Amino acid sequence: MTGRSLAEVAVEPATTLDFMLWVVVPYVSMAVFVGGHVWRYRYDKFGWTTRSSQLYERRLLRLGSPLFHFGVLVVVIGHVGGLLVLKSWTEALGISEELYHATAVVLGVIAGVCTLAGAAILVYRRRTTGPVFSATTRNDKVMYVLLVGTIVLGLGTTLLGNLDGHPHDYRETVSPWFRSIFYFQPKPELMAAAPLGFRLHALAAWALFAFWPFSRLVHVFSMPLGYLTRPYVVYRSRDDRLGNRAPRRGWERTR
Repeated sequence: MTGRSLAEVAVEPATTLDFMLWVVVPYVSMAVFVGGHVWRYRYDKFGWTTRSSQLYERRLLRLGSPLFHFGVLVVVIGHVGGLLVLKSWTEALGISEELYHATAVVLGVIAGVCTLAGAAILVYRRRTTGPVFSATTRNDKVMYVLLVGTIVLGLGTTLLGNLDGHPHDYRETVSPWFRSIFYFQPKPELMAAAPLGFRLHALAAWALFAFWPFSRLVHVFSMPLGYLTRPYVVYRSRDDRLGNRAPRRGWERTR
């Protein structure tokens, strides 16, 4: 069963609080996100790192890190499709609302579970491995709280909305509100009409984006794509004895 159409959703005029939450907060968050990255790249290049702890522990990292990153990647792709792809486009491609909704729910649940499982392993690793725990800063703890909280709210909203048999059609409220932010014609009344779970999820996401530039999450924008095209590094030894051919015996050359 699909959610209610926009005509069935009670959309009331936006209040001052709605304007602050669904117009001011997004723009402030985006400004901090962009400005924070520019500032950190200019003045904190040495801190632009993941602060890898692979040397301290590898077994749990090999399991938790791929699981977490796979889940996050699918979550991002799903959000891009759900928020930016117009409903009319999928209908023009012959994708029914039922098929779109079922696919979104299945992929969303799988991605959410993988992300949470990976995050749980990584948090457990940080808490139980001494050197890793010692290298964990308060900044890292805040990052994990915001990141996991955002994912839990999104996954919980998806599950609860489908368990009661009346899922909310976010493409009638949340998606057009999100696009209106970038059109510079914000429509806070649409987001105000969405269920509480969606609103909490959105606020948590804006808080995460505002905190992003000041955390280790900046490594997302430092993918080592140059490794694919750079030439090989050639190493040569200064010691003749390490060569393939032994030097000839005889008198040493003098100058």
